[in-house]
Amino acid sequence: MIRRMREADLAAAAELERLYFSMPWSGRQLKESLEAPEYLFLAAEEQGKVVGYAGLLKILDEGNITNIVVEEAYRGRGIGKDLTRALLAEGRREGMHAFTLEVRAGNAAAIHVYESLGFVREGVRRRFYEHPAEDALIMWKREGESPSGALEDGPAISYSSD
Repeated sequence: MIRRMREADLAAAAELERLYFSMPWSGRQLKESLEAPEYLFLAAEEQGKVVGYAGLLKILDEGNITNIVVEEAYRGRGIGKDLTRALLAEGRREGMHAFTLEVRAGNAAAIHVYESLGFVREGVRRRFYEHPAEDALIMWKREGESPSGALEDGPAISYSSD
């Protein structure tokens, strides 16, 4: 199930950050961002356990996807794609028409997911990542105005906002 992230999810999100990112967000950074109105965070839950989460920074009519992570044991089940679709849908509902993200140049699985959702490669940030050092691809998805917020590329993702 994809739902809005809540304060009770912060420890799990911080642990996912620690396990899978070379420059993880701290629990404090996550908490401050979760409370900030310009951020949107979603959690993926399986049998009561947070197994992934995703974040979006809202900047006028653009959304910067800041974090997407799924626990390794749950990868390959479409959870990352569902999280991304849900972020796009929520962004559309809030008037966003363009979305961007950075992804490790060697992360073929994630790149494939983003391209399948309509993202295109538009640039490279040289040596953006550390441990190991790696370039980041800058990807964008630009859309026309969609007042309904309906997904163009698949069924709507339902989630609980409580």
